[in-house]
Amino acid sequence: MSGLGELDRPGTPDSPGAWDERSKEWAAGEPEASGAAAGPSRGDDILAGLSDDASAARRSDDVPTARHGDDALVVHSDDALTVPRSDSAPAPRRQTSARRTAADPVKALMHRHRELCERAVDPLEIAAGLEAHGVTDRTAARFRHRDVFSLAEELYARVPRDDSPPRPAALPAPRARADWALLTLLPGALCTATVAALHLTHGQARVIAAVVGALAVALGLRAALSRGPLGTPHRTPPGSATRIWTHWLIAYALLGDGLLRAAVAGGPDSLPNGSAHGPWPLAGTPVLALALACAPAAWTAHLLAVRARRRLTASRGLQDFAASVRPLLLGTFALFLCALTALLALCGTALGESAAYAQTVTLGALLFLARLLTVHGFTHAPSIVLTATATAEATALATVFAGRLPGCGFLAAPVRTLVDAWGPGSVPALICSAAALTLLIHATRTLTRASAHAPADRPC
Repeated sequence: MSGLGELDRPGTPDSPGAWDERSKEWAAGEPEASGAAAGPSRGDDILAGLSDDASAARRSDDVPTARHGDDALVVHSDDALTVPRSDSAPAPRRQTSARRTAADPVKALMHRHRELCERAVDPLEIAAGLEAHGVTDRTAARFRHRDVFSLAEELYARVPRDDSPPRPAALPAPRARADWALLTLLPGALCTATVAALHLTHGQARVIAAVVGALAVALGLRAALSRGPLGTPHRTPPGSATRIWTHWLIAYALLGDGLLRAAVAGGPDSLPNGSAHGPWPLAGTPVLALALACAPAAWTAHLLAVRARRRLTASRGLQDFAASVRPLLLGTFALFLCALTALLALCGTALGESAAYAQTVTLGALLFLARLLTVHGFTHAPSIVLTATATAEATALATVFAGRLPGCGFLAAPVRTLVDAWGPGSVPALICSAAALTLLIHATRTLTRASAHAPADRPC
């Protein structure tokens, strides 16, 4: 060994598997004293470098590395420099630590509901439209708003508007019109004429008068429900099944109690001979009162629409509107029931029949709530409830007739027990009251929404 420089370089093996003597000494850690005194060895420098590289790697774990072909690009977070391994690779863009700002979610919502925002004359009208599309306060929180109304206020303020004349600041209130006001009187007038014809005719003429009168009342009722507060020209009309079951319920009010009494008693022959209206007695008072009740039903629905529209413009939020409309809805419903009860008393006195308050008032409440929900666009629940009600009444009659079969007397036991205790009118009263209560609960949840009273661009 001639110098210190030779100590820094290991020897080269001169045969396969053999080491040079100097390499053995260096690997064994026994360098000469002169080499140790010269300072730290190359191995110490390498270990220190690895330690520094490991520390640097831990500090730069988040530094992104991009690759372009076979060339690696290393981005340093301190100076934001890129070091290409080849001159052929294009230099990447300068990386910064700031992230791209997120898109404006309210602007995206405004574009989605642009037509609603542009034609709105009040922020609450936008809130009503958003609520109709399923936007809730929880959804508004994702747009950094506490509720739907504050979100609607921002949409109303940010929507671009043209230079057209400004719209009125308040929502237009529905106005009473003479056409629908007269049409609501038509079913009652036709039904009164039919009842009078039935009392004045006999034999075949009476049958003809009954058929013609029934068709006339049906057409008059259809005309009354085609316009005005009870009409649905610009909304989804109820299906044909709903109309069929509604007619069934009215027919049961006319014939059902007498038929059920005859079935429970053992047949038409067991009824008293004083029945002058056929095999079983007809109940003209409920049908006449329901026909006359079309007018108060239309006026109470109109009252609800007017007052709700005023509350819509005066409310400061959706919850405030719901809290103010709920007692209005219940008051309107109670007002209609009072009018129907008064008409029942008047018709019963005029015809000399029982007023049948229980079954007729519950049926009128059911039909009024079903129509009110349909007018405001909620057709699914009325259709289901009316179908279930008519099916229950038909089932009650069917069980009584099926109980005459041998060994099937137990089928008629529930209906017989109810009729013996409370009379035949208790069956439709119980069924219709349960159905009306169901629709009333549903109405207090749906008709108190702002979206249920949004303008529909139709005369009311």
